[in-house]
Amino acid sequence: MPLFLSILGTALGIFMGAIPGLTGAMLIALLLPVTFYMDPFNAVVLIVGIYVGAVSGGLITAITLRIPGTVSNLMTMLDGYPMAREGKTGRAIALSVMASLAGGILSWVVLASMAEPLSRWATRFTAFDYFALVMLAMAFVIMLSQGAMLKGLLSGALGFLCALPGIDPSSAQARMTFGLVELNAGIPLLAFFVGMFAFGALLTDIANGAHERASALPAAPEGTKRLAWSDMRLYWKNGVRSSVIGTGVGILPGIGSNIASVVAYSVTRSFSKKPERFGHGAEEGLVASEAANNAAVGGALIPTLALGIPGSLVDILLLTALVIHSLQPGPLLFINSGELAYGIIATYLIATIAMAAIMMLSVRWLTEIGRWKLAYLIPLILVASVIGAFAMDGNAASLWIMVGFGILGFWMERLGYPLAPFAIAFVLGPIAEARLRTGLQITGGDWSPLYTTPLPIALFGLAFLLMVAGPIKRAITK
Repeated sequence: MPLFLSILGTALGIFMGAIPGLTGAMLIALLLPVTFYMDPFNAVVLIVGIYVGAVSGGLITAITLRIPGTVSNLMTMLDGYPMAREGKTGRAIALSVMASLAGGILSWVVLASMAEPLSRWATRFTAFDYFALVMLAMAFVIMLSQGAMLKGLLSGALGFLCALPGIDPSSAQARMTFGLVELNAGIPLLAFFVGMFAFGALLTDIANGAHERASALPAAPEGTKRLAWSDMRLYWKNGVRSSVIGTGVGILPGIGSNIASVVAYSVTRSFSKKPERFGHGAEEGLVASEAANNAAVGGALIPTLALGIPGSLVDILLLTALVIHSLQPGPLLFINSGELAYGIIATYLIATIAMAAIMMLSVRWLTEIGRWKLAYLIPLILVASVIGAFAMDGNAASLWIMVGFGILGFWMERLGYPLAPFAIAFVLGPIAEARLRTGLQITGGDWSPLYTTPLPIALFGLAFLLMVAGPIKRAITK
C-alpha cells in the first residue's frame, strides 16, 4: 500500500503541477482531511509523493505554454519556452526530467546520510545571514536582465513594493491596504502568479494574434525527444553542481526551491562559455534550474524531519499531517518513530524515480500540449486560472487581483520590463523583511551585524560584484 500510494501521489502531483493555476500545495491541503482516517505512514507517503510530482509537473506548462506550474519552475520557463519555439519541446522536457532525477537522487543521498549534522549547521544561520542571502538571490535575478539592468532593478523594486500590502509584522497594523479588508492578508501568491504568467500570457498571445494560428509551437524534428549518452557527458558537471547548490539552499529553513533554482541558474550562467544564450533557449540553464529545484525538495526535508522546522510551504503541510496523527516532528521523530522517519526518506527516492519514469513514458503526449490550437487552449487555461485563483482561499477579490496582475504583466512585457525580477522580488520580499526585522529586534535596532559579521559581508560583496560585473564588462568591450 505505501508503494502504491507513493506512485499514486507522484502521478497526482505531476497532473496538478501541469495544470496552470493549480499547485501541489493546493492538492495536499484538500487531501489533509482525508488523511485523518489513514494510517500515519500511508498519509505522509501520499503527501511526499504529491510534493515531488508537483515540483516536476510544473515544468510541462513552463516549457510548452510559458506558464510556470510552480514558483520554482520560473527559471525553467526562461529557456524551456524558447526551446519549444524552436521545435525542441521533447528535448527540453527530456533534459528537464533527467536533471530533475539527478537532483532528486543526489539530494536523497544527502538526506539519508547527513540529515542531522547538516540541520544543526543550518540552524547557526542568523536572521541577518538569511537577509543577505535573499539580497544575493535578487542580485542574481537582476543580473539576468541582459542589456536592461535598470529595467530589471525597477521591476524588482516594483515586486518588493507589491509585497508590502497587508498586516505589518511588527506593529500588527494594516499598511498599504487602501481601506480594503481583502488586502489585510496581503496579495495572494497564487492569484499573483496565475495573473502574471497565465492571464497575462493569454493577453499577450491574443494581442499578438497567436490565437488565430494553427498551432502555438512548431512540430518537433526527429530525434529531439530522446537523449544520447553524449548529453549525459556534456551536462553531468552542471547537474551535479546545481544539485549540490539546490540541496544546500533547500536545507536552509524557509528559503525554498525558488531561490535554489535562481542561484544554480546564475552560477551556471557565470561558468558558461555562451552566457548570452541564457534566456533564449540555453540547455545549460534548463538543466541547472530543474536539478536545483528538485534537489531543494530533498534538502528541505532535512530540517523538516530532523528539527521540525519547515523548509517550504509544502513542508508545513507535511508537518501538519504528522501533528494530526499525534507525531512529534524533530529529533524525537527519529527516536520514537524511526520507521516512519526513514520511510519518508525512502519514499522520496521512490517518488523521484517514479516521477522520471511517468514523465519520460508520457513525453510523446506532453510535447503535443504546446501545439494545440490556442483558440481552443485559451478558454481551458482561463477556466483553470479562475479556479486556481479562487479555490485557494475562496475569495472573489483574488479574481480581481489575478486580472490586475495579468494586465500589469501584459504591459510590462510590451514595454520591455522583465517579469522574472518582479516575480522573484514579490516572493522574496516578505522573507527579506521578516528576517531583517527579526534581526533588528534581537539586536535592539543595531544594524552593525550586516557589515561586521563575515557571512553577510561575503554575500553582500558577491551581490555587488554581480551587479557591477555586467556594466564593467560592456564598458571594456566597447
